Amino acid sequence: MSMNKPLLNIDFPDVDIIRVEDTYYMLSTSMYFMPGCEILRSKDLIHWEHAAYVYDRLDSTPAQMLEEGNIYGAGMWAASFRYNKGTFYICFVANDTHKTYLYTTKDVYGTWEKKEIKGFYHDSSLLFDDDGKVYIAYGNREIYVTELEEDLSGPKKGGFHKMVVRDEWKNGLGFEGTHFYKINGTYYLFFIHSLEGRWYRTESCYMSDSLDGEFTGGDVFADDNGYRNAGIAQGAIVDTPEGNWYAILFQDRGGSGRIPYLIPVHWEGKQPVFGDNGRLTAEELSAYGRNDFIQLVGSDDFKEIVDKDGCFGFNNRWQFNHEPSMGLISRNTQAGTYSVTSDILCTNPTQAKNSLTQRMCEPFSEAEITVHGEKLKKGDCAGLTALQYLYGFIGIRAEEQGYSIVYMEKPAKEEEDSVTVLAKVKEPVVRFKIRAEFTDTSDIATFYYDAGDGYKKAPVTRDMPFMLEHFTGYRFALTYFATEETGGAATFGEFVYTC
Repeated sequence: MSMNKPLLNIDFPDVDIIRVEDTYYMLSTSMYFMPGCEILRSKDLIHWEHAAYVYDRLDSTPAQMLEEGNIYGAGMWAASFRYNKGTFYICFVANDTHKTYLYTTKDVYGTWEKKEIKGFYHDSSLLFDDDGKVYIAYGNREIYVTELEEDLSGPKKGGFHKMVVRDEWKNGLGFEGTHFYKINGTYYLFFIHSLEGRWYRTESCYMSDSLDGEFTGGDVFADDNGYRNAGIAQGAIVDTPEGNWYAILFQDRGGSGRIPYLIPVHWEGKQPVFGDNGRLTAEELSAYGRNDFIQLVGSDDFKEIVDKDGCFGFNNRWQFNHEPSMGLISRNTQAGTYSVTSDILCTNPTQAKNSLTQRMCEPFSEAEITVHGEKLKKGDCAGLTALQYLYGFIGIRAEEQGYSIVYMEKPAKEEEDSVTVLAKVKEPVVRFKIRAEFTDTSDIATFYYDAGDGYKKAPVTRDMPFMLEHFTGYRFALTYFATEETGGAATFGEFVYTC
């Protein structure tokens, strides 16, 4: 079977998409990365570029700031994106605060107003009905539709509330990831669930001519594109100005994360048909499944302060791992460097505050960074991390006398973190590189260091499994942390990204 290429080669799951005139806007789950709720834009559904972040910070809780615990595997999930009467609406839950957030704006590139919807609505989807009423569909296995107050502040007193669909299959994952539409007078609910008896991501659709009526339907797409028996499902549908329809659904692709596909949709009466009768074919998608994306990842010389729609002054391709403490970060745009000071003690890189991250890219990607460690204190580590629960870190560590090149990792779920000294160095300026390779059978990271005499490959590799503890694809992270005393600092520069 000839395989189709994903729409994007990076972790961009739980998508929702809208079209406003001739422009498409698509957002994705941000989890614990800040700024959050990234929106991409496109004119053709194929070429995508960054448009905006919806928020810099969410609630600035200690866990969101990596000061007391963390929000790995939590944070912002599966947003609903809508445009109604000149206003953009984004609704999502955060699984650490257990709140439902509502962000609105008249200008997708401007300031978003933050509110809350009373209640907790898992994987929710908003619907602005023709009669002016507003509904939210949500749930897991049992899917509910609830009418909201006109201002979306919470459930409408005496309003519509009903469980409309229940997944009766005895499978590992019941209906969730709801997307709710009204098209030509018919209500549609799209979900993901797994096939009965095994995990296989599958897209379902149920429909009804009225909210009070019975929703009927079933599976509409079950295909893995020949990749690891991992189905493609959960996402949104959208029409073009010409009246054509497409779905963007995602696939679990191991260490690289959850990656979206563009799938044509046509209608047989009221029934949506995904791909070729629920299958993905190379012939049908040859014009669509391209790898083009514009500057969603890339190199950085750190010489520009991005005042509008950046990542706290950095280029918008970056996101911090959790909310940063900007008082600990300084910039030198003339030298093309930035520095981070420590104020907490850590035992491993996943606890480090102020780590800048970029997504890894299929089928391979490399990241390089120069670390200046003159201000490191004993026990301080600074370098480059393949960031996920089972992380791999290569960096410089300050010793009682001199410096070491160290490799750290969490080898497996039930094992303790390990540290390997790779070399001793006299000078505290070292360049590090991680190469990530994603194939049909394995996801592997290899690690390199250059202390002034060329790159040396570390005698270690890191399998990169997708772990639910973090629930994201692996990322490159520029990481500095203290293990014995605070107040030291590390300086980073000359970031090069290759893919």
